[in-house]
Amino acid sequence: MKKNILIIGGSGFIGYHLAKSCLKLKWNVTSISLHKPKKNRKLKGVNYLILDISKKKALFKLKNYKFEYVVNLGGYVNHVNELEVKKYHFLAVKNLYEYFKLKKIKKFIQVGSSAEYGKSIMPQKETFKCRPIGIYGKYKLKASNFLLQKRRKKIFPSTILRLYQVYGPNQDQNRFLPILIKACLNKKIFYSSSGIQKRDFLYISDAIDAFIKTLLNKNSDGQILNIGYGKSIQLKKIMYHVGKITNFFEPSFGKVKLRKDEALDIYPEINKAKKTIKWQPKINWQEGILRTIKYFKLKNANK
Repeated sequence: MKKNILIIGGSGFIGYHLAKSCLKLKWNVTSISLHKPKKNRKLKGVNYLILDISKKKALFKLKNYKFEYVVNLGGYVNHVNELEVKKYHFLAVKNLYEYFKLKKIKKFIQVGSSAEYGKSIMPQKETFKCRPIGIYGKYKLKASNFLLQKRRKKIFPSTILRLYQVYGPNQDQNRFLPILIKACLNKKIFYSSSGIQKRDFLYISDAIDAFIKTLLNKNSDGQILNIGYGKSIQLKKIMYHVGKITNFFEPSFGKVKLRKDEALDIYPEINKAKKTIKWQPKINWQEGILRTIKYFKLKNANK
């Protein structure tokens, strides 16, 4: 019997890749988004629904569907507007809970963030007491705590996956790596910060593997799991590496100012995910970046 999965944010970068993997597993896939998927992210076989999960009544459009799994990748891109961040990263999660609490779903995955930890020593561990600084981390943590409270009461099967920097083919071109790669391929100046920050980068196929393993593993119920590569790399090192592969890199360092609250080094400990869902990343950053450059190079050639 085919499994049925609902992906909230299924037309986004991670949602697209997750939907693609679920189709390969012969699952029935339904996507919820605020907008229709872009042409390069529309998958044959996915049922695309356009609705706003911040509105309770909108979810009743799902009344004729039955799902075993629900993955919430939805959110609000601009993390400055507190009302919108609260609406889509916390209140919308409560709406999803209210709708699905009696639907007997097997697993609800909430995508969390490293921002929930706030300023902390590295590596970040799931056992740390969270003290988020910005509004995004604040409402992500509220959503996590809300869902886990329901899980402790045994009334909702929640798991929190705290993702780090996920990258790869088909990512939006307003992100660090696509902007960098595009600038190098088009032989343009790359306007950057100092590049001294260090970040954890996880290739998209490894991230999707973590989602699938979480969905199929009962041991993940009620858990918070860090999903990242487990090591940080300096952004400047990545910039020069991309330049070496593309044979062009003309940086303008210091043009982008660091945020006052920006941490210079962020990476997770991933031992819990390794033990709980038998997962670990397979693609190192050099291989992942090479694959990503090949994708964007081909995209450039087909314009």
